[in-house]
Amino acid sequence: MVSEPTVADATNRIYESLQADNADIDVHIAALKAALTRAGLKEAVFDPARLVQNNRSGRKRMEAYFRQRGVMVTFSAS
Repeated sequence: MVSEPTVADATNRIYESLQADNADIDVHIAALKAALTRAGLKEAVFDPARLVQNNRSGRKRMEAYFRQRGVMVTFSAS
């Protein structure tokens, strides 16, 4: 039996994907969406310091891309 990733696991995979030029990002977003649903959460929280483009434009682009795939994104205070 394959265990489902937790929200933290899925979030870490997204950080890794962002570092790898968005490799398999849509697969990781889908896994995050499923993990959020299982955990009863409405949004994913990301650490802006771990983003490749940690500027307003990069964060807004990330929010929009994830929103199109059904995941609301917020950023933790650094």
